[in-house]
Amino acid sequence: MTSRPRKRGRRGGAPGGYGGEPAGPTITRADLEGKTVTELKTMAEEAGVDAKALKKKDELIEAVLEAKVKAEGFIEVKGILDILPEGYGFLRTGGYLPGDGDVYCSMSLVRRYELRRGDLVRGQVRPPKDNEKYSALQRVDLVNGKEPDASRGRPKFADLTPVYPDERLRMEHGHDFVTARVIDLVAPIGKGQRGLIVSPPKAGKTTVLKDIAASLTANDPDVYLMCLLVDERPEEVTDMERSIQGEVVSSTFDMPSDQHIAVAELVMERAKRMVESGYDVVILLDS
Repeated sequence: MTSRPRKRGRRGGAPGGYGGEPAGPTITRADLEGKTVTELKTMAEEAGVDAKALKKKDELIEAVLEAKVKAEGFIEVKGILDILPEGYGFLRTGGYLPGDGDVYCSMSLVRRYELRRGDLVRGQVRPPKDNEKYSALQRVDLVNGKEPDASRGRPKFADLTPVYPDERLRMEHGHDFVTARVIDLVAPIGKGQRGLIVSPPKAGKTTVLKDIAASLTANDPDVYLMCLLVDERPEEVTDMERSIQGEVVSSTFDMPSDQHIAVAELVMERAKRMVESGYDVVILLDS
């Protein structure tokens, strides 16, 4: 979803200036994974990378790959994929809202790797040409932290079987967190469960959300925590970012209502993609 007008091209409705099969860097991560540590250190020296502080093979691969693709004029980026009705999409590199740093993702890449809205995509881009407004994604390296080929054949969230919660999320994690203990006693929470906090203004519901977030961080570190703040004040967003260990996504009160909807929808799609990839996700919504 985006508020920018776009020119329709001849290739699947893509913006003007884009089209054709993208040509990425000549070297890939798979090429480097087959090298030994000694070979990687040699390649790092040839590329002008100081490999003395790099002890692990993964670190050498990252350093060599970054140096090689930069030498060919490419830049590595990552962002949340937002697919438009026309079939192509954009990587939201600055959060969940459209921005000047967004990267165009062609329809051919979307189809090849069966990409979906909300995927976290990491890949190589080239700078935009004279008739292009955005940089274009040339090669996909990772999708949701995994090899791009693993994104093919994923189950769809809508096809998963909903069941009653059978695994508990324990809130109690210390003598100082009385609220968390009360939640365990009065309204226990399980994985896959929905909950609603009903309270008048200034009654402390945001504090309850912070306590829940702290409990999840302490007791269930493998759970991916997302906190969505909609129509809140900017200072409340800053306070939440400083208070919890998780991803905080916001659409403050000074933004139009259509952006509130766009952010909320993309956060939900992001959570669905993570569940499809085997992760447990908890969303805390404050609005």
